[in-house]
Amino acid sequence: MPTLAIVGAGPGLGLAIARTFGSRGFDVALVARTKEKLETLADQLGREGVTAAGFPADILDRASLIDALDAARARFGGIDVLEYSPAPHSPVPGLTVAAPSQVTVDNLQPMIEYGFYGAVTAAQTVLPAMREAGSGTLLFTTGGGSVDPVPMFGNANAAQAALRNWVINLSKELAGSGVHAAHVAVNVWIGGGGPEGGPTATPEQIAPLYWDLYENRDRSEAVFNA
Repeated sequence: MPTLAIVGAGPGLGLAIARTFGSRGFDVALVARTKEKLETLADQLGREGVTAAGFPADILDRASLIDALDAARARFGGIDVLEYSPAPHSPVPGLTVAAPSQVTVDNLQPMIEYGFYGAVTAAQTVLPAMREAGSGTLLFTTGGGSVDPVPMFGNANAAQAALRNWVINLSKELAGSGVHAAHVAVNVWIGGGGPEGGPTATPEQIAPLYWDLYENRDRSEAVFNA
């Protein structure tokens, strides 16, 4: 069975992506901070016929992220697709948003650690085995502000734009290797609770885009709009 590893797994988009791949024969490794949440998600997927297991890690603790992905690889025999989409639905120490004129090194650095360095760490953990095998897919998710920045998220958008730039460049480097890298910008509010009048979409509406990128390996980025 091929294996999908989701870094930043949760009950919204992460679960929808897990179902999308799981229903097509993938085992699923779920990586997030909370062990209890991971167990709930794995049990839910198991009841739907998807083999899944959780691997706790804090994205801001790069050693724990490496350990979690190594454990997932040992459990399932490899990682064929990595999907990186952490979203701080609950407060993460040190993460605060700032308008562009209020961005400082102190409030930008945690965003870079969370949104960019975590992605680089995850990729470097699985990429050597993918290169050796001559196959693999790396998918990275940010908000739409990585493409069209929003003033209230000045520091977050800057970190996300750095990730987008790196992923597209990585895709160029990996061309012809059998390993595919792509970036997804989600330019809508996912689920309920978003700004009044703003565009929204359900996780189930967004998740098929990831399968499309997995199958169509000539694309290095996609934007989901309402």
